Amino acid sequence: MINDIHDLGLVLDSRVKLVVIESWDEPRVLETLTSLAIKRGLGLYTWAITEGLQRLGFAGAAGEQSESLEPEAALKLIMHDPQPNLYVLCDLHPFLIDNPKLVRLLKEIAQAEGQHRPTLVLVSHALKLPAEVQRYAARFSLALPTEDELLAIVRDEATRWSEGNRGARVRTDNRTLQQVVKNLRGMGHAQARALARQVICNDGAITQDDLPKLNKSKFQLLDLDGVLSFEYDTARFAEVGGLRNLKRWLGDREQVFLAGKADDLPKGVMLVGVQGGGKSLAAKAIAGLWGLPLLRLDFACLYNKFFGETERNLREALQLAEQMAPCVLWMDEIEKGLASGEQDGGVSQRVLGTLLTWMAERKAPVFMVATANAIERLPPELVRKGRFDELFFVDLPDAEVRAEIFRIHLQRREQEPGLFDLAQLAAVSDGFAGAEIEQAVVSALYAAQARQQAVDQALLVQMIQGSSPLSVVMAEDLAQLRDWADGRTVSAD
Repeated sequence: MINDIHDLGLVLDSRVKLVVIESWDEPRVLETLTSLAIKRGLGLYTWAITEGLQRLGFAGAAGEQSESLEPEAALKLIMHDPQPNLYVLCDLHPFLIDNPKLVRLLKEIAQAEGQHRPTLVLVSHALKLPAEVQRYAARFSLALPTEDELLAIVRDEATRWSEGNRGARVRTDNRTLQQVVKNLRGMGHAQARALARQVICNDGAITQDDLPKLNKSKFQLLDLDGVLSFEYDTARFAEVGGLRNLKRWLGDREQVFLAGKADDLPKGVMLVGVQGGGKSLAAKAIAGLWGLPLLRLDFACLYNKFFGETERNLREALQLAEQMAPCVLWMDEIEKGLASGEQDGGVSQRVLGTLLTWMAERKAPVFMVATANAIERLPPELVRKGRFDELFFVDLPDAEVRAEIFRIHLQRREQEPGLFDLAQLAAVSDGFAGAEIEQAVVSALYAAQARQQAVDQALLVQMIQGSSPLSVVMAEDLAQLRDWADGRTVSAD
């Protein structure tokens, strides 16, 4: 808060008479302005439609409260005040719509010259001034809490919980605590405190299971719905068969990215490969492994028929992703959004340009994961070296990985993997992708239920042999994809 008081004092020293502060944390704004007024010996008054003008400082009264309920009356009182008092008006913005008299009063207050004239501060969660006034105003933003301040907030809420529960201590570990602090970045003091309280009060513990709930609550507070969606269930890497090289690569960079202090933070990866090979699951697993929120960018919601709207939608989505940082931004089947066509009026090229600019200039810790099936449709500007840290090729799983995938999906559906010959299942399913193996297990469960029997080895083999994998149906496309990937990508397995 000390820095906010100092910086806001510099704004007053510039003799700007109209200041706009956009913030969801109104009590903190008022607390900061009160401290500034006391420090400078200024009178401080607040206004709201429910209370009118109220004195909080040390100057003379500015009129009876009942006479200043209406915004026009309040502004007239402020305009005629001969003292350099601070006036804080909360939520004035709805009254400025189609009200030329209020706009004119604002303009006259803002244009008033002289050191001994009042300063007007407009406070709201979002405030767009009329064009006639905006050039006279200075905008100010309160600093977001640092990681040390966020840690202090979490510890303070833990202490409060302990005092209300007979001294019981909040259970956590240092790694989880640090992840919670990092995931609270980008929130104001009041919002961070509310989220910390929500995490603790449920069971008196801060665990890894709290991270997805915390991230979803943060997403909802920031109101990011639209072209961005929050992926609540992020898979753990233990639930992803194979991808050994990718797992190792991510493990080497986890601490650097989560620390968020290096000049060259990991930027992201592109995963290319066969459909159903596990690319989407890997994107979810990265977020789960690092304990970060996963945001999915939907290109289908991005496009708009009006000129320039699509690029604006993308810019807003990327800006919102930075507000959620640190996070993982997943662009699934990115080729569908960036593949150029002759009939799109150049929209895809403008979208590509917007995305490339953001990728080159972003500073926030947003780890980008792009997945693609049809690599030949991607523009070369996107896949050249330097755009992503690495391009990984996700091929069909080998026999060892197929056995592991069978184990994962049987166990997930409460089937005992030890009762099955996983090596035989892996051999029979040669050429199957991970998604096709999962579907074989699901089909066996349906068949067993219909026949009123338990799932066994023979039934699973029957389901596998009765299905034609994509590697057979689209053998030519797969061969072409493998030829392209050879020498251009790193194997994910």
